Amino acid sequence: MLLIDELKQRLSDYLPKLRELHSVLNIDAAKNEIEQLHLKAAEPGFWDDADKSQKILQRTKSLENTVEDDRRLHSQAEDIQTLIEMYNEENDESLLEEIKTELDTLSEKIDSMTLKTLLTGEYDNSNAILNFHAGAGGTEAQDWTEMLLRMYIRWGENHGYKVSVLDALDGTDAGIKSASMIIEGENAYGYLKSESGIHRLVRISPFDASGSRHTSFSAVEVMPEINDDMSVEIKPEDIKMDVFRSSGAGGQHINKTSSAVRLTHIPTGIVTSCQTQRSQVQNRDYAMKMLIAKLVEIKEREHLSKIEDIKGVQKEIAWGSQIRSYVFMPYTLVKDHRTGFENGNVHAVMDGDLDGFINAYLKALSNGEIER
Repeated sequence: MLLIDELKQRLSDYLPKLRELHSVLNIDAAKNEIEQLHLKAAEPGFWDDADKSQKILQRTKSLENTVEDDRRLHSQAEDIQTLIEMYNEENDESLLEEIKTELDTLSEKIDSMTLKTLLTGEYDNSNAILNFHAGAGGTEAQDWTEMLLRMYIRWGENHGYKVSVLDALDGTDAGIKSASMIIEGENAYGYLKSESGIHRLVRISPFDASGSRHTSFSAVEVMPEINDDMSVEIKPEDIKMDVFRSSGAGGQHINKTSSAVRLTHIPTGIVTSCQTQRSQVQNRDYAMKMLIAKLVEIKEREHLSKIEDIKGVQKEIAWGSQIRSYVFMPYTLVKDHRTGFENGNVHAVMDGDLDGFINAYLKALSNGEIER
């Protein structure tokens, strides 16, 4: 039986957390910045510089979302207090369950907002570019790579992000050898940076008539979308562009024009490609975004002083140990080897239930327990 005193205590425990969040998120300063950004948006010639105006609008929306989330949290806490007062006046037992449900929801929202405060990296609020590469093992690894691609598509869709597959190279018999995708929305990279690394699958192979258990590996690379990073200068003469006909499902447009684009950065040998957009220009733009993101990511990870120092680095990125194992047989378990977080519902994970892993990673990263 739920006791009203227990529910009152829960609400009392949450109130300091709400005040702390309000302070950490600097809500008062955010409101002032929103006012200033609105004034800028009203200035003559605001739309003359499309890139600048777009950044201002994105910043405004991000701040407004944060302020609104904070307002909703405090409003919900006030509503719960009202329900508690109603119970005290009417002694209506049916209100107890409603109060508990509201407190559970408030707790989840506080956790979500607290997690957001951990996203303090320079590119955490950026869109995320994901690259997938099947490991050794032929069809098994290629099928696993396609399963991972689907998993991240589902995660993105579940969180209301815009998800686009940019490029995919089909496997010989099944699955995919490699693929690229972009997940667009606030903090997409901040959340998904935890997913970069080697993912290991253990299962009874559907491609082996003997029913043997197989282990497969696939690499996932996660980078922020970077539109204009001045630390990376790409000279036009350093880019080789090849165009070809798109392949795979895509309706009438596919295979009728040479709209797919492959870019090769000559000094480093890095190759990016895109074939899913409807025009060659769009495909080139996405391929260039992936190239810039990869160069910046490698440069920062290796602490390189200039782009010329990147030469050859991408060929030296070894596959090291896996960050996470997905076991389908003889038991079901998904375990992250960096944080120790586990989920026994492997099918839910493959349907995009990754928040537990992401949250555990961000908390461990914030506490200095792991390094990126």
